[in-house]
Amino acid sequence: MSSSIPGHGVPAPGSAPRSSPVARISRGALTANARAAWERGIRSFDPSVLDADAWGHGRSVVHEVLEAQGLVAAEPPVFTADGSAIARPSTTLTPSTLFGLPGAGPSTTAVLRLTGTVLSVKDLRAGEGVSYGYAYRAAADTRISLVTGGYAQGIVRALGGAVDVAIAGRRHPIVGRVAMDVCVVEISDAAVRRGDEVLFLGNPSLGEPSLSSWVQATGLSEGELITTVGLRAIREETP
Repeated sequence: MSSSIPGHGVPAPGSAPRSSPVARISRGALTANARAAWERGIRSFDPSVLDADAWGHGRSVVHEVLEAQGLVAAEPPVFTADGSAIARPSTTLTPSTLFGLPGAGPSTTAVLRLTGTVLSVKDLRAGEGVSYGYAYRAAADTRISLVTGGYAQGIVRALGGAVDVAIAGRRHPIVGRVAMDVCVVEISDAAVRRGDEVLFLGNPSLGEPSLSSWVQATGLSEGELITTVGLRAIREETP
């Protein structure tokens, strides 16, 4: 089934399996979010949108999209005589809305899509453990896969045993402790093979793994998590 989400389902240049996770930044989704803000009467953006390499999305592409949509940086805050700041108008485009983060509203689309690759698949017998300290032990015979992506790429340790990934549209849990560059996913009887794409973060409106589950599992903010991923994973721009 085709998708109406800008940039979704479009093969990315160099989208063959990688040895590290890839954060794909959809220019189409970024443009759609900025255009929707303009149509709501918003004419300026919060300058913090461009902080930390545009929250890990790439300052260059983000600035280009904002400029193309006619959005300008909001004026710095004005301070009163007693030193308190006068808040910027609520009509300023925020990072959450521009990047389609959880809570930004149903009219926005997630701009960053994070994928990894299955490195190997193996059987795991009941009672056998995986990862550091065998933190996870199988309750019954099952199968697991080793997947590219660990805490060095922003898939933080607290996600182990707490969130799911998607492989071929089917959800599977991350189990055990997340390592530096890889994590382990329980795949049970699913037909998963080496080289298959693993979706860590996608579009929640399509039922794909969402950043909101990462927030619940880690206690970190949406901004902290998405920025870490964008700065540490391989980053590519898609249409």
